[in-house]
Amino acid sequence: MEYVYAALILNESDEEINEENLTDVLDAAGVDVEESRVKALVAALEDVDIDEAVSEAAAVPAGGAAAGGAAAGGEAEGEEEEEVEETSEVPDTTDEDEDEDEEASGEGLGELFG
Repeated sequence: MEYVYAALILNESDEEINEENLTDVLDAAGVDVEESRVKALVAALEDVDIDEAVSEAAAVPAGGAAAGGAAAGGEAEGEEEEEVEETSEVPDTTDEDEDEDEEASGEGLGELFG
């Protein structure tokens, strides 16, 4: 994860994400830098708009909450709260499906960066 964090730091400070800059940030943080991981990350981020990716990732939980509220429709606030309490007692198997989806979507980068 420290490699990704270093790339985010470079992006936030408007520095180019290249091998030299990434290595400098990691060295400054005291990380034992693996050149192959640096090269792989730079290549993987070549065509990625990091600001857009971060915005999309931040919007996912908010979008899920909004969808849940929209599903309630015109119910009164008290009724909506009761429904949430009732469903929280039922075992939810969708977490397993979501975990599998997350693993599948990040397999490439996860394998690179542990």
